Amino acid sequence: MIKEILYKLSEYIKTNRGKSIGIILGFLIAILILLIGFLKTIFIMLCVCVGYYIGDKIDNNENLKDVLNKIFMINK
Repeated sequence: MIKEILYKLSEYIKTNRGKSIGIILGFLIAILILLIGFLKTIFIMLCVCVGYYIGDKIDNNENLKDVLNKIFMINK
């Protein structure tokens, strides 16, 4: 019984990856809002997005100094 449920769940996740990720993210955001509040949750999400952006640029072999200059609009 449990094996069948887990098999069906894994098949659903495989065929609906985006929906599954969305459900998990929505659940985590709801928990954060309930535990620490709305503004703190927004701040955490902002930090995660900035971290993702910087990490993506590093993965694409872009110069970290140039990326940070672009973010903070530092012109030299």
